[in-house]
Amino acid sequence: MATKVPEPEGTLADVAAQRLAHSIVTGELDQGQKLNEAELAQRFGVGRGPLREALRQLEGMRLVTRIPNAGARVVVLDRKTLSDLYVMREALEGMACRIAAVQMTDDEIAQLSALLDHHEAQIRSQGGKAYAQGEGDLDFHDQIARGSRNLSLMAMLGREQNALLRMCRSRSSRMEQRARPALLQHRQIVDALAQRDGELAELLMRRHIQGAWRSISEMIDKEAQS
Repeated sequence: MATKVPEPEGTLADVAAQRLAHSIVTGELDQGQKLNEAELAQRFGVGRGPLREALRQLEGMRLVTRIPNAGARVVVLDRKTLSDLYVMREALEGMACRIAAVQMTDDEIAQLSALLDHHEAQIRSQGGKAYAQGEGDLDFHDQIARGSRNLSLMAMLGREQNALLRMCRSRSSRMEQRARPALLQHRQIVDALAQRDGELAELLMRRHIQGAWRSISEMIDKEAQS
């Protein structure tokens, strides 16, 4: 089952930015890779002006870094950046989960459970070796953040942080030992939401994110040794 990719919308620069962001998040473009403006403009069918605006948008999202006299490159997610990101994510998503236990409707929680059925089918189609969520309506964590109804939390877990997290999760989703445990943890979180137990939902979400960071940290260590 293929991961759904939303159709890009907006100006030429917006469309180029969305397509380039997708290429970075999914690993199609490597971390640290130099971005050639002429090649990217041709690839996305836009002029150099919209392409440069797209790169500026991605700089704002921290997916692209610009080095004086060296041009633009894909961001490199080092251990410190990821560690900081996951500490923040644990706190904010745990809080969002606690609030969502009160704010989400029964229908929304049922839809969240149905989403996990979709994810389970996806994992089976990958032979249990990958758990790659889609964006927006297909993203479990994004749905809980929306379900909190807390605009400040949604903003802090919004476009910039979500892009960096998806970039990291795209790599970790291919870790075979992580796929099924992550799905089980997601189901336990939904059960807590259905029981309207905000304290338990927050605890489970925090533990889930702590486990994700341990897996990613181990992956970083192995890559450093290879």
